[in-house]
Amino acid sequence: MADRLKIATWNVNSIRSRMDHVARFVDENAPDVLCLQETRCPDGSFPSSPLRKLGYEHFVLNAKSGHHGVAILSKRPLSDVVIERTAGIDEPRHIAATVPFAGAPLWLHNLYVPAGGDEPDAAVNPRFAAKIVFLDALTSWSAVVGRAGRGVLVGDLNVAPLPEDVWSHKQLLSVVSHTPAETERLEAVRIAGGWVDAVRKVRPVPEKVFTWWSYRAKDWKAADRGRRLDHLWVTADLDAALAAVEVRPETRDWERPSDHVPIVATLTA
Repeated sequence: MADRLKIATWNVNSIRSRMDHVARFVDENAPDVLCLQETRCPDGSFPSSPLRKLGYEHFVLNAKSGHHGVAILSKRPLSDVVIERTAGIDEPRHIAATVPFAGAPLWLHNLYVPAGGDEPDAAVNPRFAAKIVFLDALTSWSAVVGRAGRGVLVGDLNVAPLPEDVWSHKQLLSVVSHTPAETERLEAVRIAGGWVDAVRKVRPVPEKVFTWWSYRAKDWKAADRGRRLDHLWVTADLDAALAAVEVRPETRDWERPSDHVPIVATLTA
């Protein structure tokens, strides 16, 4: 029997502050699985009741107070939950679980890579140093998990890897999120696992694609100084199952929006 699975990923920038946005997004897009980053609330304060009313009876959380936290919400049962402590960093930045798809378990990995601060120098900026260590650790992890197959990796990876993933490659080369130290490492993570960059499969270079626009711009749409910090990758064996991949920039125009916008992918088999 044919199966269809719709997966969305979104850095919601506080689930409690933007529960109305989540409800609107779900109403308009109806994902089977919704992966959130930067939930910003302890597990015990997670708004489980309104999310169940939206149809998400199953969810797994990795969060605490602070500017991080990840969650997987699903209309299908979730199993084999794993809370990762990548690079030994004691922050809730990675959670994984399996969801049934086409008669077999499909691994979902939801990540929130450290932003890295403002100064792109690991020698003077501990936050940037931690980001580099995190990305290096992901490379060895990816070589095992990605090659195992039947997996989807999503999240705010806080790196815009390609020149076409930023509004100005030249001007952002020394800006955290697009420095060579970061872009080369994220590409190493992808290659190590043989992951397919789903967004770039449907919207290849040289098209510019962004998923984040700074709050600093008075008119984000007119300035359009964006970056592609959010990603959705699939293992090579799921490449043919990718039926659709869409970025949803309209959410950036909603009242009090997240600075990130969702990505939605549909798998069929």
